[in-house]
Amino acid sequence: MKTTSQRLHAFLLILLVSLCLVVASPVHARGLPEFVPLVEANSAAVVNISTSRAMELPSGHPPLQLPEGLPEDGPFGDLLRRFFGERGGSAPPPRRGFDSTSLGSGFIISSDGYVVTNHHVIQGADEIEVRLSDRRTFIAELIGSDPRTDVAVLRIEARDLPTLTLGDSESLRVGEWVLAIGSPFGFDHSVTAGIVSAKGRNLPSESYVPFIQTDVAINPGNSGGPLFNMNGEVVGINSQIYSRTGGFMGLSFAIPIEVAMDVVGQLRDKGYVSRGWLGVIIQEVTRELADSFSMERPTGALVARVLPDSPAQAAGLRTGDVILSFNGTEVPRSSALPPIVGRAPIDRPARVEILRDGKPMTVEVVIGELPSEDELAQSRVQDPTPAQPRFKPFGMHLETVPDELRERLELAAGGVLVTEVESGPAQRAGIRRGDVILMINSHDILSLEQMQEVVEALPPGRSARVLVQRGQGPIWMPLDVPE
Repeated sequence: MKTTSQRLHAFLLILLVSLCLVVASPVHARGLPEFVPLVEANSAAVVNISTSRAMELPSGHPPLQLPEGLPEDGPFGDLLRRFFGERGGSAPPPRRGFDSTSLGSGFIISSDGYVVTNHHVIQGADEIEVRLSDRRTFIAELIGSDPRTDVAVLRIEARDLPTLTLGDSESLRVGEWVLAIGSPFGFDHSVTAGIVSAKGRNLPSESYVPFIQTDVAINPGNSGGPLFNMNGEVVGINSQIYSRTGGFMGLSFAIPIEVAMDVVGQLRDKGYVSRGWLGVIIQEVTRELADSFSMERPTGALVARVLPDSPAQAAGLRTGDVILSFNGTEVPRSSALPPIVGRAPIDRPARVEILRDGKPMTVEVVIGELPSEDELAQSRVQDPTPAQPRFKPFGMHLETVPDELRERLELAAGGVLVTEVESGPAQRAGIRRGDVILMINSHDILSLEQMQEVVEALPPGRSARVLVQRGQGPIWMPLDVPE
């Protein structure tokens, strides 16, 4: 049996715990971010954007023939002509158009009517309508757009408009609260919040944008809207979502505001965007490739090809070089290099730190302007007819490259053709039939005889790097040399 004193102590303990929970709950609530002032101060500068495009329908119906005795100038004749076209003639009546409409978001950056949104929101539009928070609507003029960064600039004829304050995305920290305002599915001024999930994300379709990844709920219609930090400053433009359903799945991507405003400034000043160009095709340095370079860890961008007549070629960069930094900015991954080079001043020298044959060195490159047609046409090379193999290192059957294939791939002299791959190190490395081997480590492969010499000199038990031409794209592969 519990004594009166024990029951009293138990009661006091329960009371103390209850009081702690009551006190702790409001303290925890007060620790959450307060979004209301931010939304009230900034939502007026966020706009809804709708676009329309005139479409034409094929007219397959025959010319109108009014019933006998029905006057052409009567009300029934007018009605039938309205829907079916004019009477007579063998040619079909004019095709009638309709509008295809899309929705997006944007925000005002200047009181005299400049608006920023995404390129994909206004792409192909014949008419762009901007609707403000006070329900005023304007037909916007397209100042310019840039597909590579997905940024567009509009102008509306209005004055004394509310604007947003631009912030600094570089100072964002992973885990920091951010907020989006936009028009998902056409619902104006919807507010969603979340945190920064990662920075510097590079997506396969966007080489020049180091995206901010967030878990803010972004859906169709949010595109082009602002992403705010907790100071009410715009740190990004909501651009893309990763989704298997078309709806929000926790992966949203925003264009950093510094990247966007650099594009906006160029579009306002000259109507197009210029970017720096190095002229190399690069790939990731994997752990196996890093081992072949005797690197302590995978880092940098591995040069798979130096394009002809490029700034890189003029500066003496070579296939097999690993670019470690550009103008003092470290290149941790290959995907980090394009946006860094893209922002570099054109016709100005840049210091490129590279690793060549295991030795660090610095090369000075005069940066060029990125051509409008900067990507090589991708084509598949048909599998060649296998010939009797003469040399089979690492499970590969090799032959001299036929002249027809060499011309199709635009190859200079040298290289050996892989005609078959058996089970072994080459197959595990990913080398395939139809590949052309161009280099092993830092040695150009000019003939079957030379390749045999290079292969026999490889140290056993180490990784070698092999450069192959696949289609019209070169790629480095790590190859484990058996002991």
